[in-house]
Amino acid sequence: MSDSERLMALQYKVAELERKLDFVLNHLNLRYTENALSLADSEAAKYLRLGNKIEAIKAYRAVTNAGLAEAKKAVDALEMKLKMG
Repeated sequence: MSDSERLMALQYKVAELERKLDFVLNHLNLRYTENALSLADSEAAKYLRLGNKIEAIKAYRAVTNAGLAEAKKAVDALEMKLKMG
């Protein structure tokens, strides 16, 4: 097998794995994010996924000691990042 044939075979396998991973993520109703969430974002995301934005803001404030306006802005941004809003 030539190098170009091996490269094509690997590209095919990677594409196949990506399709399978997308299927699993969709089946589990999960979204992939590039960067791991901070503790504050992770706590807020739990409530956003439950549809409770007020509790998400409270959770964000509890972890960061941020003011209400700052926490709301951060949770709004997180909501957009998670493609929920």
